[in-house]
Amino acid sequence: MLAPHPNRSTFFAMSGLTLACGLLGVLWGRAMVSRESAPLPTFGEVPAFSLMDHRGQPVTPATLAGSVWITDFIFTRCAGQCPMISAQMASLQQVLQDVPGIRLVSFSVDPSHDTPQRLAEYASHYGAVEGRWLFVTGDPVAMTSLVRDGFRLSIGPGSSPQEPITHSVRLVLVDQQGLIRGYYDATDAVAMARLKQDVKRLAKSHGR
Repeated sequence: MLAPHPNRSTFFAMSGLTLACGLLGVLWGRAMVSRESAPLPTFGEVPAFSLMDHRGQPVTPATLAGSVWITDFIFTRCAGQCPMISAQMASLQQVLQDVPGIRLVSFSVDPSHDTPQRLAEYASHYGAVEGRWLFVTGDPVAMTSLVRDGFRLSIGPGSSPQEPITHSVRLVLVDQQGLIRGYYDATDAVAMARLKQDVKRLAKSHGR
């Protein structure tokens, strides 16, 4: 029996590979469409709070009502991952600058140290746009309760003078009604890409 012609074998192999790649592309596209059409989950409601921003202005849930807001948790003397988290927020501010109704809110987990003045300096360092990106401080007990019980994230004492506080590196997405709609690891590029998509989805759905 004659062996298959080399060119013909290569042709069939390449055809099979092309077909497989095409099928994978179709399945991936369907998965993306399914995800984009499904509503975002709801993880609870942000509780009432009364705090102060870096301008010395009061901040409550009513201050942010009607806006989609992205929240992170940092402190100004952090020598660990806070600079990375704040850099991610600065990037989001830039990428989402043309999306209306978006606010960024950075809560200090070190409110005894982070006065409005210190937060104002920190905000300036990261190029926070006035009125769009708020840095918030307040009563230490209230702040810890808000992080742990309200946003359901970890916070606790650190293990060294360089890291006096441990806290979550996740960003939180809150909708116009104050409902928590997603958690995103600031160290994960895929999660950050998903956050950008989800923010736009919430903003678009509210504008209809």
